Formats: sequence, C-alpha cells, structure tokens
Amino acid sequence: MGGLKDELLKAIWHAFTALDLDRSGKVSKSQLKVLSHNLCTVLKVPHDPVALEEHFRDDDEGPVSNQGYMPYLNKFILEKVQDNFDKIEFNRMCWTLCVKKNLTKSPLLITEDDAFKVWVIFNFLSEDKYPLTIVPEEIEYLLKKLTEAMGGGWQQEQFEHYKINFDDNKDGLSAWELIELIGNGQFSKGMDRQTVSMAINEVFNELILDVLKQGYMMKKGHKRKNWTERWFVLKPNIISYYVSEDLKDKKGDILLDENCCVESLPDKDGKKCLFLIKCFDKTFEISASDKKKKQEWIQAIHSTIHLLKLGSPPPHKEARQRRKELRRKLLAEQEELERQMKELQAANENKQQELESVRKKLEEAASRAAAEEKKRLQTQVELQTRFSTELEREKLIRQQMEEQVAQKSSELEQYLQRVRELEDMYLKLQEALEDERQARQDEETVRKLQARLLEEESAKRAELEKWHVAQQQAIQTTEAEKQELEQQRVMKEQALQEAMAQLEQLELERKQALEQYEGVKKKLEMATNMTKSWKDKVAHHEGLIRLIEPGSKNPHLITNWGPAAFTQAELEEREKSWKEKKTTE
Repeated sequence: MGGLKDELLKAIWHAFTALDLDRSGKVSKSQLKVLSHNLCTVLKVPHDPVALEEHFRDDDEGPVSNQGYMPYLNKFILEKVQDNFDKIEFNRMCWTLCVKKNLTKSPLLITEDDAFKVWVIFNFLSEDKYPLTIVPEEIEYLLKKLTEAMGGGWQQEQFEHYKINFDDNKDGLSAWELIELIGNGQFSKGMDRQTVSMAINEVFNELILDVLKQGYMMKKGHKRKNWTERWFVLKPNIISYYVSEDLKDKKGDILLDENCCVESLPDKDGKKCLFLIKCFDKTFEISASDKKKKQEWIQAIHSTIHLLKLGSPPPHKEARQRRKELRRKLLAEQEELERQMKELQAANENKQQELESVRKKLEEAASRAAAEEKKRLQTQVELQTRFSTELEREKLIRQQMEEQVAQKSSELEQYLQRVRELEDMYLKLQEALEDERQARQDEETVRKLQARLLEEESAKRAELEKWHVAQQQAIQTTEAEKQELEQQRVMKEQALQEAMAQLEQLELERKQALEQYEGVKKKLEMATNMTKSWKDKVAHHEGLIRLIEPGSKNPHLITNWGPAAFTQAELEEREKSWKEKKTTE
C-alpha cells in the first residue's frame, strides 16, 4: 500500500501544482474541496459531502499550502484507498487539471493522448522527491524502449551528446520537458506519427498496465468444444482474452494464483502446439501458432505463477527498483568517497599547519641562534678591542719606565730618593703584570664560552634536520593514501561500466526476440488466410454449402464444426455422384 500511495501522490502533486495559479505554494479551499471530491469519486473512497463542506468552509485563514493539505489527504483519502479503482481514470482526472497550464503550445509529433501516456510513464519512472524529476539514466531507459518498439536502432552517441548539453544545475527533466523531448522527434527521426504512437502505447502497456505478453492463439470452448481465435493478454495475476487486439469485446478471464500450473500437451484432433492451464475450478486448452510461440507462452505463464508464489512484483517494476537501489548505492559510495576525501584533505591541512608551526619554530630558533651569534661576535670584538688598548697602554708604560730607569741609573748615587720611587714604580709594574695575567685568564674563559655556544648551535642544527626528515615522511604517507583512494575509485567505475554493458546486452537480446515475434506473426496471418480460402473451395466442390433443411432421423455425423446436416448414407450417395461427375469430365 505504501508503493500505491507514493504513485498516487505523484499525480495529485501535479494537480495541486496546476491549481496554484500564482505559484505561491498555496491553493484556495474551494478548489481543494472540488479536488478532494473528484479524488474520492475516481478512487472509490466513501466520503461525507457535509463533512467535506465543513472541512473546507471559507474562513479568514486564507488558502492552504501543500503541507497543510497533506494531513487531510492522508487521513481521509489515501489511507482509505483500495486497489479497486480505475488507475487510468484517476490519472486522466489529474492530467486534465494540469495539461492546459503546462503542456507546450509548440506543435508536437505526438497526440495529446500519447502525451498523457508519456506523463503517466514519467510518474512511474520519476524519483520519489519533489518537485518531481526524471534522472538521465531513466530517460535513457525510456528512450531505448521506445526506439526498440519503433524497430529502430539506439543512437548512444546522440544521447551522450544530449547528456553533455544537459544543465548541470538540474537533477533531471520535468514531465512537460520529457513530453517535449519525445514530441519534438529528436530521438525518433525518420519515424511517422503512427509508429511513434504505437511505440508509446506498447511501452505504456508494459510499464503501466503490467502487460507481460499478448498475442493471438486458439482457445477450446468449455461448452461447445469448438476452437476460436482470441487475443490473449497476460498480466501479473490474470490472463484476459478478447475477440481482437482492440480490446473492445472481452470474452473472459483466467485468474492466476500460486496453485495454478501450465502443462504442454501432445498434438490431437488436428490441433498442434497445445498446452493446458490448470486453475482451481477450470482448465483451459490453448493452441499456439507454432512451437516457438507455445514455448514462449508456457515460459511466460510459468514465470508469472512463480512470481505469484514468491510474492514478487512484475519484472519491469523489480528492474525499476533495482535501478533506484543502484543509484542510491552509487550516490552513497560517492558521498562516502567525498567524505573520505574531505577527511584526508582536513588531515592534510592539519599536517600542513603542523609543518608550518614547526617551520616557524625552526625560523624562530634560527633567528635566536643568529642573534646570539651576533651578540657573541660583538662581545668578542669589544673584548679584543679592550685588550688591545690595554696592551698598547702597557707597552707605552714599559717604554716610559725603561727611559726613566735609563735616566735614573746614571744618577743612582745622587738620587737615592728617586731610586726608592723607582722601586715603588717597579712594584706597580708587577701589579700591572698581574693584571695582564688575569686578563689572559679572562680571555681563555671567553674562548671556552665561545666553544660551548658552537656546540649548542650544532645540536640545534641536528634537531632541525630531524624535523625536516619527519616532514618528508608525513608528505610521503599522504601521497600513498591519496593513490590508494584513487585506485578504489577507478575499480568502482570499472564495475559500473561492466554492469551497464550487461544491461545493454540484455536490451539487444530483447530487441532480437521482438523482431522474431513480428516475423512469425506475419507468417501466422498468411497461413490463416490460406486455410480459410482452402476450406471455402472444398466446401464449394463437395456441395457442403446448402440451405439448412429438416434432417432425417438417422444418426448424424460429427465434424470438427459440430453435428453434420446429413447422414452417412447421404454422404456416400454424394461421394458416388461426385466421382461419376469427375469420370465424365
């Protein structure tokens, strides 16, 4: 019931949108009242007109939005829907509401009835989200089926060119854009209106009316036991048979369930290619035109009964569900890949930030080391300058004292007092020498400090080298992870291409089977016409066509067409007369 509700909502959405004349997203209550009444009528949902009037009475609240209408639609209409209404009538009602507003005014290759069928097919193939659109994959599927139904060849390059020009900002086509695409003949060049219309009708019968197989076969009557040609239509739970393929004069139904079976029968009573359908209360003998048709019908009916036992949907609905699940799976994988790429990018950015932070720290450490080195060199230069100045001063003092000693040595006896002064000066000189020794020790200390600063500089350079190696390893790890993700993406794309190739192969096999079916159908019609002509000639020569007269009381003969109008004796007399007539001729 959930699937039926979703399908109904799509057509109702078109009707609601068409009633929204100013595209405000809201519809007046009077229009919703009429829409609700029409929905209850076509869906055969019991409703109270008084309650309907009360619910949609005019008040100050103004028009109702789509979300405001949904609770009433779900509670009073959709939850009460049973599968006993005419789906075509329901779709036709919703189509009538929206066609004038949305259908293009440009001349189309298809009729309005064909456009209606394309609209219904769009609702069947569209995605389950609003506003409704049909994705390019489903457009390709529909165009392929139409091309095969028209007997043409699928132009994949033309469709790929159409996809390239497709608007990237759109997820797919709307119903009216799809009708215009099919109606302008872009993918049906060289085909007339009747061929396109027949192709749309065939696809509509398969996808919407669930027609699994159809064709002419002979059926044996239950009362008169005569064989009559009928047009058979196989659906998921029923086989209907009509007088002709226009489906106007229905003669009966064969209800299928999991207890039914189909069996092949040997040829008998002049009938070939026989098979039997056993149901709960009846059995049906049917004759196909040839062995191939017989096997096809037996296989189709057997597959239908098997699906009923499994509770599975028809093949085209199951294929649509598989395509949707495949798209959802690919979308999930793409989102997961994008998420992984984002995580990898975020991790890469974090590592880049960490590396940038490390680089800044290294630059700061290098600048500090350079500043310390500059300071050390400046201190060393200052010390060297100071030491040079002191040495020059000491040399000058030595020269002065030597001059004084040389001068005073000649006057030693005379100037004893000066000798004592010279001794004092000598003592001072000793003190100066002591200061010189102390200065040399200070110079040695400064040299040791310089050596220690050089060792610290070497240690910091080694630490910078380690940080650089770690940075290179992190970059290599990131590149390896990126290559692995790229390989996974390539493998998934290859798997998708293989699946698409298998799908194209299946479509090609179905096209070949359809062409064989058309050829056999033409041969069957020619054989039927020849058989009727032969029966007329035999009846004329043997004198079997005559007025119906009262028969004799003798036993009658039984022919393939029922009781004969003459006795065995009359037949022998007529054969004798006919032989004499042939002899005289």
